[in-house]
Amino acid sequence: MNDAIRDKLIVALDLPSSAEARALVARLGGEVSFYKIGLELLFTGGLDLAQELKRSGKRVFLDMKLLDIGNTVERAVATAARLGVDFLTVHGHDRKTLDAAVKGRGKAPLKLLAVTVLTSLDAADLAEQGTTLQPGELVLKRARLAHAAGFDGVIASGQEAAAVRSATGREFLIVTPGIRLPGGAAGDQARITTPQHALADGADHLVVGRPINAACDPLEAARQFLSHIAQA
Repeated sequence: MNDAIRDKLIVALDLPSSAEARALVARLGGEVSFYKIGLELLFTGGLDLAQELKRSGKRVFLDMKLLDIGNTVERAVATAARLGVDFLTVHGHDRKTLDAAVKGRGKAPLKLLAVTVLTSLDAADLAEQGTTLQPGELVLKRARLAHAAGFDGVIASGQEAAAVRSATGREFLIVTPGIRLPGGAAGDQARITTPQHALADGADHLVVGRPINAACDPLEAARQFLSHIAQA
């Protein structure tokens, strides 16, 4: 499998401890080159693990989903940029938050990604939050806002990737969670898609968590995803 294909797969280290995450990374070896570290690992040494992964030549996506007053977001992004990670997420709810993140990033090579609508949410969930927009409509609205603010890309489900790509152009990154192989269980994801469909519709990177990290054989599971990516 060549490096360009490996780079498209981001394995989510959504595990209870850094020790378990390190064990998974060791098991996957050279097959996986890109990892996501989220809130679960943040409180159990996740930032130390992020730096270890970078020193070993891996790419790292910090999925922090930042949302706070502008000054706090700006300083948090500046700190993340100094860690040397590759991707960082910020909630794409409003322009002030997005502008603060861009200011905090400065000239660092860190890629900023706006979270549009979580893939675990559907129209009923959004209605509870007070919006009448459908998920696809809200994703597109927030993607355009992030693009205008100078973000590098968004987190969006494969179901909205084609519309985001059309609205933002080829250079804007689309990172897609909720990826399942054909016939795979949805779990707590409401808007899932397959690797082939997501990539065909414009996704650049696919985030895969439990289908790999909870598999009986994570290495074989990763290879299956890479094979589907290669076919796409």
